Amino acid sequence: MIPTSTVSRPVEIGLRLTGIWPNSSIFFKLLWTLVMGIGLIFQYHYLLTHFSTKQLPNLIDGLSTTLPHSLLFFKLIVLWVNNRIFDDVLMAMSNDWHEYSNMYAMIDKAVLAHRCSKLIIGVYSTAVLLYSTASINFSTKTDDDCRELLIKMELPFEFCESPMYEIVMWVQFFRLMAVASAIGMLDALLVTLMLHIGGQIDIMQQEMEEICHKDDKNDLPITVVRSLINKHHKIIAFSESIERLFSQIALMQFFSNTIIICCIGFLIVTSLGTDEGILMLVKTLFFYIAITLEAFIFCFAGEYLSNKSKTIGDAVYKSVWYTLKPRDSRVLLFVIMRSQRRLTITAGKFMDLSLEGFANSLKASASYISVLYAMY
Repeated sequence: MIPTSTVSRPVEIGLRLTGIWPNSSIFFKLLWTLVMGIGLIFQYHYLLTHFSTKQLPNLIDGLSTTLPHSLLFFKLIVLWVNNRIFDDVLMAMSNDWHEYSNMYAMIDKAVLAHRCSKLIIGVYSTAVLLYSTASINFSTKTDDDCRELLIKMELPFEFCESPMYEIVMWVQFFRLMAVASAIGMLDALLVTLMLHIGGQIDIMQQEMEEICHKDDKNDLPITVVRSLINKHHKIIAFSESIERLFSQIALMQFFSNTIIICCIGFLIVTSLGTDEGILMLVKTLFFYIAITLEAFIFCFAGEYLSNKSKTIGDAVYKSVWYTLKPRDSRVLLFVIMRSQRRLTITAGKFMDLSLEGFANSLKASASYISVLYAMY
């Protein structure tokens, strides 16, 4: 089936259920605010109550699940506040599909975006299932003979006895699954936007190849010049809109993922060789993969956009601009000059997202793991 939009159906449904999609009901915003707000209060209360080096593994386990929830809530708030920018982005994507719906570059990128979206959401959902299965089936006893919860929380009521314990566990499971699906959906959204702008750059390159022929002097029509400039301007404007939407999110993502990867890595290292080693691997290994994938997606998106934007200038340079009249060739030279200023996504305007930044994040996490292990 040929897609009619770069945004896949699961991503669109997720955007509607989180209140980000245009004209979504305010009910979803209030519901997410209530669920996330109350849950985070109980989670941070647990961290403050058990803040001790004697309970370091337990504290780090709680921190590794609390930070992703906090980061998701921050993402939702940023996207709610910048809903006009997001509406403009969706409108630009709709206009592109209306204009280039039959282009192979559009269809190819849309198919790839749909596949990536399903894969990303599936990875996060699988991580939650494995984490929950290991926690529920092998829950341990504490000194108070009270079973551990799926998510570390300090609740204001007794939950140790059945059936209250089972009810709390099921509520936490559904909350975990909703949070994981929302995180995966937002990551898939970023991949979708990057692939869409990549398709637009490919179309612009095709138009450049069709502008003139090598064997004759060409007079570049003013309509072609205007179309070329407008296309380049739309690509730049689309990239700047993505930057405004995800810049602050990327900054929080960069620091949060470094800490989370460090925490999960510490739990894996300390559990090796113990009786609970296999259980901890089942519980955290796929979770570690999912968090690492999230960091990789943001850094890869910035790297992809930067490299893709450079190809515009290369395509113009490789065209036969020298066969055009000086008036027309100067226009193409301006496009080359503008393309030298690459498009990118920054982490709060401090640094460009790139694969080098991803590698540095993993190195920093490994260094922090060694420090925590020394403390332990």
